[in-house]
Amino acid sequence: MTVLLFITLIFVGMAGGLLGSAVGIASLASYPALLALGMPPVTANVTTTFANIFSGISSVFASSKELHGRWSFIFKVWPLLLSGCITGSLLLFAFPQSVFKKIVPFFILLAAFLMLLPKGEKTQQEHSFFVIFLSWASIFFTGIYSGYFGAACGVIMLALFNIITGEPYKIYNAEKNVAMPLANLTSLVVYMTQTKIVWSWIIPMAIGSIIGGYIGPGIVRHLPDRLVKTVVAIFAVILAGTLAYQAYF
Repeated sequence: MTVLLFITLIFVGMAGGLLGSAVGIASLASYPALLALGMPPVTANVTTTFANIFSGISSVFASSKELHGRWSFIFKVWPLLLSGCITGSLLLFAFPQSVFKKIVPFFILLAAFLMLLPKGEKTQQEHSFFVIFLSWASIFFTGIYSGYFGAACGVIMLALFNIITGEPYKIYNAEKNVAMPLANLTSLVVYMTQTKIVWSWIIPMAIGSIIGGYIGPGIVRHLPDRLVKTVVAIFAVILAGTLAYQAYF
């Protein structure tokens, strides 16, 4: 581990933590950066997942105002999300990396479009039973995806929380920031039984992730929701296209 690589990984973690805590797409920065630095896809996914735990913890402290009175909702989300994460984590090691690389771009592209969904205007009581049931069931399947790869998983969670709660973006973004660290930790426990953890890379990424995770919620409070989501959706499409080109050509 050179000094230059250590510093680079801090900035990679900071960028991932910032994007993850603000708009739920940490892998937009961290995953391609780790691939560019020479990590295999699955190892890069595991390293990103570990770093996201630290950004999630710091973002919870930064979002304490928005989380007031919202913990009962989070406690309902966790069992569905965590059971999905365990399933997805096991699936990650059941398929070859070539399959893994070909699936990822489509999930990122889906997340880009979900990012552009308008702010929910209906409360949970005003939505049909089918929409609410499907949204809650989707949390479990989002957990599966989070355990399998997780790139832009936070964006999908934001879209679901938008439908279920109808709260302002800064509120359900804070709820996502609480839900995802525990999901990532659950996935990581499974990862540790299946693959080698590159701790020397995780440490500097964790340092940067803590910083970025704390900054993100503050930015959300001061920027227009639509502007932030549109910019990130554009970059997510670019990322999906780049990864698709690398996987198929």
